Amino acid sequence: MPDEMPKIPLLQQREIEAGIVGPLVRAFAHEVGQERALMVLREVITDLARRSGRNLAVSLGEDSLEAFAGALDRWRENDALEIEMLEQSPDRLSFNVVRCRYAEMYRALGLGDLGASLSCQRDFALVEGFNPAIDLERTQTLMQGAPYCNFRFRRAAGPEADPS
Repeated sequence: MPDEMPKIPLLQQREIEAGIVGPLVRAFAHEVGQERALMVLREVITDLARRSGRNLAVSLGEDSLEAFAGALDRWRENDALEIEMLEQSPDRLSFNVVRCRYAEMYRALGLGDLGASLSCQRDFALVEGFNPAIDLERTQTLMQGAPYCNFRFRRAAGPEADPS
């Protein structure tokens, strides 16, 4: 049963996936064109991430921003991410990723051009699947050459918080 399989660090899991997916995407791009291949890749990764978000909420037994913040350790395993925490409250979670071994790994595998599609774009769909009332804003990533990734999560105000 898949639930009984031992968990490997997420960075290692992504490296295994990249070793298979990277060549498949390259071959697919050769056949149908780069733009179409990347579009299909993004659709598949987005769907997988959204399902992962839903599964994470179920496994945690809640979908609060606080619970999500507590789950960050999975992505940080084995120093995969170095995070500079800026703000953490029930309504906001803000941090910068100042080192990303995921980005480093994709580049080392010669997949730097696919790293954003394979990894970075997951974040928005993951949060959407986890709880659609949590908004994520991120305007830059290390994968794109920025000095850090800026993650800004906020819980959307419910109707009871709307002053109008």
